[in-house]
Amino acid sequence: MSLGTILLIILVLFMLGALPTWSHSASWGYYPVSGLGVLLIIVVVLLLTGRL
Repeated sequence: MSLGTILLIILVLFMLGALPTWSHSASWGYYPVSGLGVLLIIVVVLLLTGRL
């Protein structure tokens, strides 16, 4: 597996872990997930252009 694929898998797992499903994180909203989503989009674009 390439470094890009491993990074993509780790970012997806972080996004699932950042979902506000617990009572203590419900007030955070979707801000952690949206930040990781932006990183995920950047990594996917870099993978598609061949720069990663």
